[in-house]
Amino acid sequence: MKTDKIFYTLFQVFPELLFQLIGKSPEMAQNYQFRSIEIKELAFRLDGVFLPDENTPDAPLYFVEVQFQRDEDFYWRFITEIFLYLKQYKPSRRCYGIVLWGSENLDVGFPETYRELLVEGAIESIYLDRIHPETPRSLGIGIIEFITAPPSMATEQVPSLIAQAKREINDSVLQEKATELIETIVVYKFPEKTREEIEAMFDLVQWKQTRFYQDVLREGEIKGEIKGEIKGEIKGEIKGEIKGEIKGKLKTVPLLLKLGLSPQQIAQELQLDLDVVNSYITGQNQ
Repeated sequence: MKTDKIFYTLFQVFPELLFQLIGKSPEMAQNYQFRSIEIKELAFRLDGVFLPDENTPDAPLYFVEVQFQRDEDFYWRFITEIFLYLKQYKPSRRCYGIVLWGSENLDVGFPETYRELLVEGAIESIYLDRIHPETPRSLGIGIIEFITAPPSMATEQVPSLIAQAKREINDSVLQEKATELIETIVVYKFPEKTREEIEAMFDLVQWKQTRFYQDVLREGEIKGEIKGEIKGEIKGEIKGEIKGEIKGKLKTVPLLLKLGLSPQQIAQELQLDLDVVNSYITGQNQ
């Protein structure tokens, strides 16, 4: 599952979620914008930055990173990116780093080198598999627990989450975004299932009325095995069948497009040739 993209969308829909996770008032989200920010001189991007508005000069700036795999260099990279941002933008307010770990056993441990350099608490770790029981059980928290839960629990969680979204969100646009986010996570959790199998599992025939269904799971999309040919000029002409790992990767292309990634970014994320990605997108649009 592309958890960084899922969480980027999650924070866009539920910006108050960060403040719930760090034990602060969800109302603080009203003073923030959640953005992805590019560090121009090195051409890399900070995936999640909560930027306070100018009317709250005492509000801190939060750098948020989601990590669902073990990476020995994670803290070195994350702290370096923060300092490069500070150098480029020179904010005149306090700054904190928040790391959302998929589970505690992924945390490689904070480097001793930085312990004396950084103020205690400047980098805070939240373990999503150990959310504090006193944390309010909001819809956003429920979606996080759904992301980290095993697929076997999905049949119980999905109907409950969708019902909660309809019950708690009055804004029709936000309600639709929340519902589509839940549906997207379902597809990520069951990459080998067809549209019909997913609908049967969750009794979600109403997906046929959603934009998610129309854009991502429409008739003619990959189901079961991918057979046939991807035609066109792909460094000459690529013919044959796409199977196994490539099949699974291509099934996520519509979802990544829906989340705002360009074909170039998708090719990089999936480690596929850009021509293959473009040819697949073209074939789906015909």
